[in-house]
Amino acid sequence: MKIEQYQIDQHNDSLFSRHNNQFIFLQEQLGEQGIHAKDIVKSLEAFQVAIPSWALGTGGTRFGRFSGVGEPRSLEEKIEDVGLLHALNRSSGSISLHIPWDIPGQAQPIIDLATSLDLKFDAVNSNTFQDQKDQELSYKFGSLSHVDAKVRKQAVEHNIEVIKHGENLGSKALSIWLSDGSCFPGQSNFVKAFQNTLESLQEIYAALPDDWKVYVEYKAYEPNFYSTVIQDWGSSLLFCQKLGPKADVLVDLGHHLPNANIEQIVATLMMEGRLAGFHFNDSKYGDDDLTVGAIRPYQLFLIFVELVEGMKRANRAADTYAWMIDASHNVKDPLEDLLQSVEAILIAQAQALLVDRKKLEQARNENDVVLAQQILQNAFRTDVRPLVREAIRLSGGSLDPIGLYRHLGVRNELLNERGKLTVATGL
Repeated sequence: MKIEQYQIDQHNDSLFSRHNNQFIFLQEQLGEQGIHAKDIVKSLEAFQVAIPSWALGTGGTRFGRFSGVGEPRSLEEKIEDVGLLHALNRSSGSISLHIPWDIPGQAQPIIDLATSLDLKFDAVNSNTFQDQKDQELSYKFGSLSHVDAKVRKQAVEHNIEVIKHGENLGSKALSIWLSDGSCFPGQSNFVKAFQNTLESLQEIYAALPDDWKVYVEYKAYEPNFYSTVIQDWGSSLLFCQKLGPKADVLVDLGHHLPNANIEQIVATLMMEGRLAGFHFNDSKYGDDDLTVGAIRPYQLFLIFVELVEGMKRANRAADTYAWMIDASHNVKDPLEDLLQSVEAILIAQAQALLVDRKKLEQARNENDVVLAQQILQNAFRTDVRPLVREAIRLSGGSLDPIGLYRHLGVRNELLNERGKLTVATGL
């Protein structure tokens, strides 16, 4: 299925009058504060969030998986689904593949399909956290950190293979997340596990093309619960510093211990110039992989406050970082969930762009805690949705992406095309 531009335009025509009134009203309000709404809209237009190939089907938990209908049965159909999202919001212009779940048969037809939908390929992701069919050696007790050099070699070779697939598609980065660790005291030698992992990563790093990056992701726990080799941002940063300038730290919002100050982590990594980007999601307890902004929208806003400031300080554009959604949908239509997530990200960015940095810095210098809090919360409490909608409209997207998605009966169309009992590869 493909959403045509005339369908979007017709839908927008029915909503434009109300939207335009809301946008003009907000524009005037912001103008009184010396804020140029159109500058914010321009920033939002430029912001793109990658969609992971594994999030296009219904996700699962350790207890079960409730498959949806019309799920993508192939890489081609996954790309088509991202094309639907991008047509609706014009902010989902790339797809991130997980190898070996989504190995292209031939690169050029896949590139041609993506190009026809105005899509690019983001970072490619390796997978050594589970055993694959016909895999010779098991990762049950680790991969890059394994005590057996043969297992480590197998994991290294897999990552190099992923790089080659990415090169063929025009990707420029390899993303590595390791589940390596231990479940019980005494099971692992912490130092040897670190050293083995570093040596393995150094081999992978040496195989990177000159214009590539490697993103090193961390996670506090799960599936190993006593120790994880790359357990926090500090250990990830340490690996990156030892590897070299082509290695940066990837932050997943669900990969922290409860109540971690993620915005401070972000500020520190940006100060050091080692932030690769983000895997956006939300959580109540741990790595819940819920819809972005569903639980902690204020935390998301505070993170974007640091992101906006850090990008300005480093004089780096948003598209020089890797932004991706990493979610697992078990009770929602995955495409609707992804539309909600992208909107939440754009809202948080817009709110962060409202912050009066000069007044905030003055309040800080005067130790005016109340005013500093007010400045942030005033920005957070501003309804910036008209700005987001205007950015999407100007880019050719829908003023109401989920409304149009439902109006067109997209899921039913996918059901008719693909069938009821389809199961997407992935989690």
